[in-house]
Amino acid sequence: MAVDSTVEVAGTGDPVILVHGLGGTGNVWVPQVGILSRFFTTVRQDLAGSGRAKTHGPVTTQTLVEDILATMSELKIEAAHFVGHSYGTVLCQHLAAKHPGKVRSLSLFGPIRAPADPARQALKDRAAKARAEGLTAIADITVQMGTSASTKAHRPEVAGFIRELVMRQDPEGYAQTCEAVAGTQAADLSGLRCPAVVVTGDEDATSPPAVAKTVADALAGSKFHVLGRCGHWTPLERAEAVSEAVFNLLYARAS
Repeated sequence: MAVDSTVEVAGTGDPVILVHGLGGTGNVWVPQVGILSRFFTTVRQDLAGSGRAKTHGPVTTQTLVEDILATMSELKIEAAHFVGHSYGTVLCQHLAAKHPGKVRSLSLFGPIRAPADPARQALKDRAAKARAEGLTAIADITVQMGTSASTKAHRPEVAGFIRELVMRQDPEGYAQTCEAVAGTQAADLSGLRCPAVVVTGDEDATSPPAVAKTVADALAGSKFHVLGRCGHWTPLERAEAVSEAVFNLLYARAS
């Protein structure tokens, strides 16, 4: 079986798997791939229900983790460095908890462990809205609530790209991903021992610093950073800082 057409591989070296979140695609990582692929093999894919990837049954945290593992198997990757954004950080945490031998390091941006109860209901409501109305209003809210004041005022190309990412999602696939996030539970990270860095933005409403710090606290020995002038879409709003955080972790591990 050939590697899924939604999987993109670039560069040579140790593998780095980049995992997008709700409303995203593998293209969230374009700024990082351009740099990381000079030194590593980067792997990014549109997860089932997102971007170009169709659903192939119910979408859950478990099925998405299994899809990532299937991609690793297809590419003959035994272990990799994992980089996640938003819901992608949840997938990375679950994969690491269940398959620690496959994870060399974790770089988590805008992370959560699991949604709080009000957020679970809001995600279910968003799923219903996507099915009933499509994604135009959701895309507008995503930009308004998900990016920093600086991004909205001074970086319209970033705000526009985020809106386009959400607008181009399949409404049913997006809705199922909302429900997958709503149904997820926190991974048990108590036995996990791998290098990790946790990063969020000072204006991130989904993963405010206090929430992101709980993720860092659950990962023994992890580093924690808060980026200024940054909302939830860290890889796009603060692309250079995200690349730097990943590089610093990987090269600190190698030294």
